Amino acid sequence: MTAAANSSIGGRNVVVVGTQWGDEGKGKVVDWLTDHAEAVVRFQGGHNAGHTLVIRGVKTALQLIPSGVMRDRVACFIGNGVVVDPAHLLGEIGRLEAIGLDVRSRLLVSESCPLILPFHVELDKAREGKRESSGAGKIGTTGKGIGPAYEDKVARRALRVQDLKHPERFAAKLRELLELHNFVLVGQLGAKALEFEPIFEMAMLAGEAMRPMIGDVGYALHKLHQRGANILFEGAQGTLLDIDHGTYPFVTSSNCVAGNASAGSGVGPDQLHYILGITKAYTTRVGGGPFPSELPIDESGTIGHHLSTVGQERGTVTGRARRCGWLDAALLKRSIIINGISGLCITKLDVLDGLAEIKVCVGYELGGKRIDILPLDADDIFACVPIYETFPGWTESTFGVTEWSALPVNARLYLQRVEAFIGAPVDMVSTGPDRTHTILLRHPYQPGTAAPRRLAA
Repeated sequence: MTAAANSSIGGRNVVVVGTQWGDEGKGKVVDWLTDHAEAVVRFQGGHNAGHTLVIRGVKTALQLIPSGVMRDRVACFIGNGVVVDPAHLLGEIGRLEAIGLDVRSRLLVSESCPLILPFHVELDKAREGKRESSGAGKIGTTGKGIGPAYEDKVARRALRVQDLKHPERFAAKLRELLELHNFVLVGQLGAKALEFEPIFEMAMLAGEAMRPMIGDVGYALHKLHQRGANILFEGAQGTLLDIDHGTYPFVTSSNCVAGNASAGSGVGPDQLHYILGITKAYTTRVGGGPFPSELPIDESGTIGHHLSTVGQERGTVTGRARRCGWLDAALLKRSIIINGISGLCITKLDVLDGLAEIKVCVGYELGGKRIDILPLDADDIFACVPIYETFPGWTESTFGVTEWSALPVNARLYLQRVEAFIGAPVDMVSTGPDRTHTILLRHPYQPGTAAPRRLAA
């Protein structure tokens, strides 16, 4: 066991969050870090998140189950801040079991998780359809029912995982909730009403299958921490999709920032010791919303097309093509402040290989003034004109490089300039999709030791 107590009060805990609009490569980094952890915790979102892992050349896509599941000795937790579709959860477990993973004995789902049920999915899809037909423009949701489920949570009417253990209580709450949502589906959105029996029967069957995996996640994590275990908290989506701090209303329905690792799992904020921000070497986003450094991706031979095709930029969950653009350091500055970032992991550096020059957005012109940080208002962000610094590119391949000194000089200069502008250290660099394609400069679980950084090879 590599995890060990770092103090008299317990082990060391690390939070991994995305610093852009999601899809930064968090799953690979979480998988890499779990070699030093005994437990991995999801603390927000639902199966609208997608993490693709490549291990010894084999690709595995996860949506709801923590990425630590790929290490057979690691315990996995789904915290109270996650919304859970029981049918999807069991389906994902089944797919992982089919490739030989033991999931059920290692997974604990908080009994306080709100449930996603079929009417949430129908509401999600019908609302997006109505927005599009009315000309209001789609938000760009995944249509998985995430938003409507969080609405029920905040309105204090949600069915939760704990209700699955009490059929009569579940049935009474379901009838009331279904009546409300059918009224909206039929009367306001022109969709079909859903029936009680199929939903109830599905939920009861799922509840029986889930029963051994339901528990008190917060207390279980407390006990692990007390005995000196290292714990990893795995965020989904990205900071700029956060419901409070993102490009509202083009956001998800949960808090994606590091602070929610505490509220979404039931541990105290004093137990979060290091915040690792995951950042692509360029920027992408899926769905609608402002994107100052966006580049066109449709025309072959353009920078945007290069980033899209070489980076294989399609959503893990939806398969939608991601919008692509240059790295936005002014955006990162906002994310670093919000999350209290301890260090960054820059991913997909290899996608920039072969470009003659590389640009970084270092601020914007807005209303005739220059600003150096992403604004808070989405309309202001739409109006931002990016200001770039330009760097010489490199022709050498960085794919699979595992040592800082082996990177091309121009690649190191690029990373160091970004580091200086945003005010946070680059502690890791990912140079490919496999867990071994990683340069470590300072370990989140062992921050006292740092590798030397030299420009000369």
